[in-house]
Amino acid sequence: MSQKTISILMIVIIFSTLFTGCGNIKANTALKNDVITIKIGHVLAPTHPYQLGLEKFAQLVSQKTNGKVKVEIFHSSQLGNERDMVEGLQIGVLESTLVSTAPLSSFTKKFYVFDLPFIFKDIKSARQIVDGPIGQELLKSLENQGVIGLCYFENGFRNITNSKKPINTPEDLKGMKIRTMENPVHMASFRAMGASPTPMAFGELFTALQQGTIDGQENPLPVIDTSKFYEVQKYLSFTEHFYAPAPLLISKLFFEKLSPEIQKAIKESALEARDYERQLLDDMNSKLEKDLAERGMKINKPDKAPFIDAVQSVYKQYEKVITPELIQRAIDAQK
Repeated sequence: MSQKTISILMIVIIFSTLFTGCGNIKANTALKNDVITIKIGHVLAPTHPYQLGLEKFAQLVSQKTNGKVKVEIFHSSQLGNERDMVEGLQIGVLESTLVSTAPLSSFTKKFYVFDLPFIFKDIKSARQIVDGPIGQELLKSLENQGVIGLCYFENGFRNITNSKKPINTPEDLKGMKIRTMENPVHMASFRAMGASPTPMAFGELFTALQQGTIDGQENPLPVIDTSKFYEVQKYLSFTEHFYAPAPLLISKLFFEKLSPEIQKAIKESALEARDYERQLLDDMNSKLEKDLAERGMKINKPDKAPFIDAVQSVYKQYEKVITPELIQRAIDAQK
């Protein structure tokens, strides 16, 4: 992490501590009358299920600890981008964050298995895998790098929007500048489908779309809705090319200073909030197709087979990085 990023995170933490009346920060725990404060950052809008799920988490943690733990939530990249926040957990300047799996591949490359295009056949299968042995093994692998994974929230399946035309086949993507996350598997996938992937921070995306710096982007429906991409993108194609789990992470330096009772309360609250957040997402997805169409988006549902064929080279390219065994386990778990 850059010195500038560390400084920004520390300034935010210090000022928010002052404004909430906390006297000081000691041993990575903000105290006010023995109340422990957990600051959680994420990059999405305050209306997204991320935020609403974290508000539920805050409520549950307060209830289960009899008010001994207070959770403060910072949305819309207020504490930096996802990579910065994960690195903040490692060095103890931030307590918790909710992120995509994209930045975690820098710490454990096996997370790339979740980023492979079309690896999950449906939402039920995806949830079974991230909540099961594979997903838990990957969260466990973060602990030796100073990060504890509590569970997986969710952002859903990702779809393509653009300002030019419907995407019915990979050929329709040829030459298009599509914003992706800074994830090599995602970028390789869009190259294989003929696009020109353009990674950039999420906070810069709306302006880039508005100014025409890029042609399109790819995200789940709730992000397209809550970020108001329908204002700057005409076409929405239901490609469902990537599934987007969202690990809820906590700093190991911070967590290990808590009592076993508080640790237990946090873990239980995370699982309950996860289920609440996923239900919110399901409810939103069931109505967003109609809502986005009413807001002027032209929606199409292409045959996925040509897209699946186009990205097979990505599996070969990342087989050695992820390991063939892990890829096969993920596929077999859905049979």
